[in-house]
Order: sequence, then C-alpha cells, then structure tokens
Amino acid sequence: FVEELEQIEDRSRPVIFSAQGVPNSVPEEASNKKMFYIDATCPLVTKVHREAEFLYKNGYEVILVGHKDHPEVLGTMGQLPKDSIKLIETVKDANHININDIKKPVAYVTQTTLSVDDTKEIIEVLKGKFPNIKSPTKEDICYATTNRQEAVKKIAPLCDMFFVVGSKNSSNSQRLVEVAKKSGCVKSELITFNEKLPIDSIVKCDKIGITSGASAPEQLVQDLISEVKRYCSVSIEEIVLTKENVTFKLPKSLN
Repeated sequence: FVEELEQIEDRSRPVIFSAQGVPNSVPEEASNKKMFYIDATCPLVTKVHREAEFLYKNGYEVILVGHKDHPEVLGTMGQLPKDSIKLIETVKDANHININDIKKPVAYVTQTTLSVDDTKEIIEVLKGKFPNIKSPTKEDICYATTNRQEAVKKIAPLCDMFFVVGSKNSSNSQRLVEVAKKSGCVKSELITFNEKLPIDSIVKCDKIGITSGASAPEQLVQDLISEVKRYCSVSIEEIVLTKENVTFKLPKSLN
C-alpha cells in the first residue's frame, strides 16, 4: 500500500487505485510516468465524482458533506479545481455557512459511507438555508452502508454487546459502531482483523451482535464466530432485512 505514486520505485509494477477513489491528478501523473494502472474506484464513488463535476460545470456552488482528509473526500474534491467545492462535516458547519457569501445556485453531494441519520440532519439545515438547493438525483450514501446501518438499528437494542468487524480507518465501520451505540447497545466496539477479543466480557453476555464494514471479507466474521465458539455454547440467528442484488459491469479492458 502506498499513499503517493512517488513511493513506487519500480514503475513497471501495476498500480491499482483504491475503491475510495483518487483525485484527477493521480491518473494524470501515472500516465505521465508511463505507469500501468487500473482504476478500481467503486462505481458508487464514481457517481459522486461525476455529479460534482457536472454541477460545477453547470454553474453551481457545490457543497460536499463528508469527513475531512478521508480518502474518498480527497478524491471527490480532487475532481474539481482547487477551492471550488466547499466541505462541511457537521450540522454546526452547515449553520455557519453565510448565505450572503454565495452568489450562485447551490447543490450538494455526500461521501458514500456516512451515517444516514447524521447526514439527514445536515441536509435539513442546508435545505433550510437554501430552499432551492439541488439534491443528488439518487442517494449518494451507498446501499451497502445504508442496509448495514438499518440492520444494526434492529439488532443492537437486543444485544448485550455488539461488534463491528472492520478497519479503524474505515468510515462506514466507524459509523456502524456509532449507530449501534445510539440504538441502545452502549457496549459496541470495532474489532480489527487481528485484534484479541474481549472474551471475559463476551462469556457474560446472553446475546452479542456482529456485523462488518462494507469491504470486510466474510471470512473475518466467520473467524470471529469460531473464536467465540471456543469459549461459549453458540446458537446463531441471522437477521435479514433486505437482499442485495446490485451488480456492476466490468470495464471492457478487464473482461
């Protein structure tokens, strides 16, 4: 894993751009250096990129709701000229926007891995300030994030402890922990791939809840369950709220 192309000494090695997307300057730099690269940006992130581009080119003041310095946010902001997109993170940020400073029509896009409820509050403030603000044609928060958050809202109140399997730098995993706590399970935490489980606490529970970040492999969830089974008698109930059947076509170059 590298943060910048300049960290790659052997330019003959293929480069894969993160699913979270990269600024426009990165593929341009890779082309200039004659590096072979594959853009693995998630199509749902690409959708936000194209939205932001379209809005900017059509004369809108673009507001991005997201987390500062998150790779996806950096990638989205990097689709437009510097300082041509305004980032807000919280309701407070939205309230601080001075409508007198904005002379153009206003539109917003969002990071795909945000808390659905928190984002709704921010958007309500924006709509209060700018009644004619243009919304995305389709929701920007990705279906995998939304579905998991809805499932956690149903499961967490029933649990003594709740675990989200994922990476500490995963925005959607962090949001799942927050949703679980807000939904009534205060003993909710993020478990990373090689982290030791708090077995002493688990064995005292009647019910524990488990979910994973959108990009965490299913095997990691099964590994967690197997580890718990070493210490407890376990019965498993899977809660299914919706079936995901979304598919994406591969670019012709990868077929």
